[in-house]
Amino acid sequence: QVHNVINDAVDLLEFRDRVIKASLNYGYLVVSTSLQCYVFSTKNWNTPLIFDLKEGTVSFILQAERHFLLVDGGGLYLYSYEGRLISSPKYPSMRTDILNAKTVSLSNDTLAVKDKADEKVIYIFEALSGKPLGDGKPLTHKTEIVEIALDQKGLTSERKIAFIDKNRDLFITSVKRFGKEQKIVKIGTMVQSLAWNDTSNILCGIQDCKFTVWYYPNTVYVDKDLLQKTLYEKDASEFSKNPQIVSFVGNQVTIRRADGSLVHLHISPYPAILHDYVCTSRWEDGVRLCRFVKDQTLWACLAAMAVANKDMTTAEIAYAAIGEIDKVQYINSIKDLPSKESRLAHMLLFSGNTQEAEALLLQSGLLYQAIQVNINLYNWERALDLAVKHRTHVDTVLAYRQKFLEDFGKKETNQRFLQYAEGVSV
Repeated sequence: QVHNVINDAVDLLEFRDRVIKASLNYGYLVVSTSLQCYVFSTKNWNTPLIFDLKEGTVSFILQAERHFLLVDGGGLYLYSYEGRLISSPKYPSMRTDILNAKTVSLSNDTLAVKDKADEKVIYIFEALSGKPLGDGKPLTHKTEIVEIALDQKGLTSERKIAFIDKNRDLFITSVKRFGKEQKIVKIGTMVQSLAWNDTSNILCGIQDCKFTVWYYPNTVYVDKDLLQKTLYEKDASEFSKNPQIVSFVGNQVTIRRADGSLVHLHISPYPAILHDYVCTSRWEDGVRLCRFVKDQTLWACLAAMAVANKDMTTAEIAYAAIGEIDKVQYINSIKDLPSKESRLAHMLLFSGNTQEAEALLLQSGLLYQAIQVNINLYNWERALDLAVKHRTHVDTVLAYRQKFLEDFGKKETNQRFLQYAEGVSV
């Protein structure tokens, strides 16, 4: 029985066979019986799309905006809402009978499955082809993983996966990796349950007696210090023990308490609006929204989003609003740099991506800047390596090193510096 709460219309859906599983999400109701699968659009209950199933033992249905996943004894099958089989991903030692909402996650372009044979591994597939993503290697963590979740919105290249490990720590990492060392960052501890929002990349979780919302989890890759400022926290003692987040739709979070009752929570709608503005590069509207709401959390989100999208002007306004004057000054100094490459490199430095910044400078032929960056970070060995390798500015590196040691009243003990100092008069 389908009851439309808006206009009180009631539809009775009858099936030829016994109903095994059903799932209602993203405007579609997917029902599997022992022989067939029915896809109903919520706009029209009279004409479902019906297709036959190979096996009648569907154990799990998972929906995304554009397609849905059926799990049965034979494997994983990804179907479009038109009933077309898109792909059937496979991985070694696949056991489908134990897959559930915590161990499988689906977004419009990506499917993630936690392995049972090795619980530290997550297999990530392209949804449309069913092939492993990127370099084909699964994502590996140092401890066993308990729950996984993919974000739903944004570009495919920026797809993120959040997961909770056995120690109840919450981590986030990028799904796309091409030979680069994967950067798994911890963003929470004692997390019991998590869920991504369906319309924007906002993450919520129940963390150590607190209900926490990470309004912009990507902040950890942009400016770690800001992460705490982009959180919303609320006391979760009212949810009793072991509450689980059922869904996070729009600005409403549904939580199931241990006794089975559902609790609905509402969060601020403004961060989602800000996400929309940023996705469409409407920075001025974003600034206007923050000025209207007058909330530090929102300003912090805008600052991180602006840095992530290399929008210096907005970043400067947002950092000024949250009182991070040192960062405003640094951004100003970046804006004054002459070349586009050096500006980009310093933005990468701002986010803590030293190696990428150095690589960009070397690629652009800005040798001196690359050496200077390492000197500023006291990476003396690397600065000397670059100078020697490119046979330039060795004397500069030695001079800075000498001044540094004099300031601290120390003597040179590094053999390499002593060796080069003999041949160069500083």
